[in-house]
Amino acid sequence: MISLIGMPGSGKTTVGRQLARRLGAVFLDSDRTIEERIGCSIRDYFQREGEDAFRAIEEAVLDELTRGPQNAVLSTGGGAVVRAATRLRLRERGHVVYLHALPEDIYRRLRHDTTRPLLHTDNPLERLRGLYAERDPLYRETAHFVIETGRPSVATLVNMVAMQVELGGEARSNPETR
Repeated sequence: MISLIGMPGSGKTTVGRQLARRLGAVFLDSDRTIEERIGCSIRDYFQREGEDAFRAIEEAVLDELTRGPQNAVLSTGGGAVVRAATRLRLRERGHVVYLHALPEDIYRRLRHDTTRPLLHTDNPLERLRGLYAERDPLYRETAHFVIETGRPSVATLVNMVAMQVELGGEARSNPETR
């Protein structure tokens, strides 16, 4: 399994879909699975039940999804790395790729996107910078590979992820390189 982690708007779903298609793998989206389970949007659930309740569901869903098919690409939510148990499961159950994007790049990509609750604030760029400061160390702790998403096209990012995982898969299968 290849799990994609990173900030909201870093390209996890877009890259994940194309990567799965290229590899002939199943595409899994943890946010979509969560919304199917809770019967409403994550935004509504988060506002109604709070972050702890949401993170508990997210942890359970990711536990289940990472036990699924090995020939899969999993797109996670931006906050999936908040809980230590989830970070550990992701890392132990497959290849984890951090799609690294700077807050300024994410803001430039998403500034006109009205569907993202993250940007419904007086200063969305500052919000992104704060989340980045909190989460970047957690993404790095969890990831086997870091891919810079600054300017490359989606096709280039898919190629970069596939190459890293292919090369890294050989290294990881050798117990001496762990």
